[in-house]
Amino acid sequence: MARSRAAYEYTEAEDKSMRLGFLLIAAGLLSLLGLGCCWLRPALQERGGGGSANCTVLAVRQLGERFACTFSCGAACRGTARYPCLQVLVRTSRSSAPALLHEDERQLRTNPKQDLKGFMEKNTGVEKVGSAGAWTEQGAPGGDQCSYIPPCARDDQENSENVTYKQKYWKEKVGSQPFTCYFNQHLRPDDVMLKRTHDETVLLHCFLWPLVTFLVGVLIVVLTICAKSLAVRAEAIKKKKHL
Repeated sequence: MARSRAAYEYTEAEDKSMRLGFLLIAAGLLSLLGLGCCWLRPALQERGGGGSANCTVLAVRQLGERFACTFSCGAACRGTARYPCLQVLVRTSRSSAPALLHEDERQLRTNPKQDLKGFMEKNTGVEKVGSAGAWTEQGAPGGDQCSYIPPCARDDQENSENVTYKQKYWKEKVGSQPFTCYFNQHLRPDDVMLKRTHDETVLLHCFLWPLVTFLVGVLIVVLTICAKSLAVRAEAIKKKKHL
């Protein structure tokens, strides 16, 4: 009996392998719990209160006013630059009313709400251009809501060029072509987003990597136990042959 117990005692290498396996199992479970609270829950809430739609560009314009942004040029170096505000108005497949396009959910939360429908009703004489019925720059609504905020550069001219490039992209490359946009009923159902903050990729990573870590840990533990068991049986068979 003592010999059997001694045979099943793990070597130092096997003991380290078992510890590594249990550590990976615990890390996988804790990662799944942490990511579930920090990422998965908000992602499910966002998807539960929103959906997708087809959007068509109505108007693209730059506001005359410039807005401030903060750039970083080193560990202790910060400064302020300015950029023009770009607005993109779209028409969605779920409503004929104009909607302001936002970059993502974070921008949707921070931008103040603006009554675009009321503006369009007051400006029935606005000139339209293109097959999509886009309003000219003089007719688009003002305000400090921006559809695109460029990465803040030190040079104001560079910021203006980035915004102008984005403006040309929406006017010339996208034009009247429909594209997929997203809305959130809980935040601002009248406005739309170009992309979700939490998409299918986030949901995949929330499950995939903790699951892989957990399975690798289980595999290490199982293989270590199986290898030890086979070694013990082989040693027992070898002793029987010598008797």
